Amino acid sequence: MTLYDVGIIGLGVMGAQLARNVASRTISVAGYERNLEQGKKVAAAYPEAKLEISESLAAFVASLAPPRRIIVMVPAGAPVDAVLDGLDPLLAEGDVVADGGNSHYADTERRQTRGKTWRFLGMGVSGGSEGALKGPAIMPGGDAVAYARMQPVLEAIGARSKSGVCVAYCGAGSAGHFVKMVHNGIEYGDMQLISETTTLMERGLGMSHRQASDVFGAWNKGDLESFLIEITADVLRAEDADKTPLVDKILDAAGQKGTGKWTVIAALDHGVAIPTIAAAVDARNLSSQKALRVRAEKELAPERTKIEGVSIDDLADALYAAKLASYTQGFALLRAASEAKGYGTDLSEVARIWTGGCIIRARFLDRVREAFAARPNELLLLAPEMTKDVVKRVPALRRTVAGAARAGIAIPGLAASLTWFDTLTTGRGSAWMIQAQRDYFGSHGYERIDNPGVPAHSEWPRF
Repeated sequence: MTLYDVGIIGLGVMGAQLARNVASRTISVAGYERNLEQGKKVAAAYPEAKLEISESLAAFVASLAPPRRIIVMVPAGAPVDAVLDGLDPLLAEGDVVADGGNSHYADTERRQTRGKTWRFLGMGVSGGSEGALKGPAIMPGGDAVAYARMQPVLEAIGARSKSGVCVAYCGAGSAGHFVKMVHNGIEYGDMQLISETTTLMERGLGMSHRQASDVFGAWNKGDLESFLIEITADVLRAEDADKTPLVDKILDAAGQKGTGKWTVIAALDHGVAIPTIAAAVDARNLSSQKALRVRAEKELAPERTKIEGVSIDDLADALYAAKLASYTQGFALLRAASEAKGYGTDLSEVARIWTGGCIIRARFLDRVREAFAARPNELLLLAPEMTKDVVKRVPALRRTVAGAARAGIAIPGLAASLTWFDTLTTGRGSAWMIQAQRDYFGSHGYERIDNPGVPAHSEWPRF
């Protein structure tokens, strides 16, 4: 019987394209799909992959060359547990199973303590169906021996950029899925900032969709070059069947699958402020309340005007500065989690594997990679090359946020980025009042400037 190099469980959109990718690298691949007819349809649709479809999970496992390498591409949650429960009695010591779905990192931690003999990887995969086929960014974490066994396959199918193959071991435990979660949180921030900038162009400056598309196209040739900027130019230029702009037919209610929310919760757990990403999650939540927003606009009738004193160049600089804020926040969360959980995550390597294949791939990430390679423990914004960038661009961000506020145009992501910057760069902020109030009503204590580290308490007078 022919034994296959790799097995893929779950032949939906992502799994099917990943299987085609594996086969295109001259790696033989076996597939298993709970819906047997669906699996056979996938194999028939892509005969070049020579995809062997097994009729049972046991037959699928038996068709793989030991030590077996299996990639699970099923929806996160209970479906992953069901697959692992089925595999558990069928696998032998040395076999490797990688969960390539968008699993929550806490679920990955739980699955790593199942008491099995085979080895497990939690593996983030980014790039959508096109990336799965042509080369995604891959973020494996967990058992280091398991990664070493899976590494040749992952490096064969991963995306390539000028920095190399976009695959790297992200660390122990649940590091792979944690890194992927933060990737998605940054993606939320990026998308929100771009959507706000588009609104400022059109509603604030009176530009047409075509004009805005031209601007994004030009930006994609400079410092802002990225996959999301590129597709924004395409989206703004697309027409519906009646030759009118397609974007004018799209309801302004954004969907989400939970990874942004998970990022915000994780940041709260680790005590890291990520207001740009949190604003993006809040904005999506509020966008879903369409009827309420329509009613509130009608009843409250806020005054809205065009933006004054803000140029296209200002918008470019504002977007770049806010993007830098968002990435700084995301990488700060990765460092905090790595330290708390013992991941051992290399932030420079994370930035490197995000330079190709994934949704947030961007020219900017080469500079992020270099910054962390030179100063692994530095806050990204305080790396000298980044400091120059943000200092130069913050005045434009300030003009943009102020202009939007005067015009009554909501820009929660851009505004949160500026507020985060101003809070970060204020040596003595406003928390002294909070500490005084907490001590006044709850005797919680505070520290004195002239005696730091020593608890103090006052009997506060009433006047």
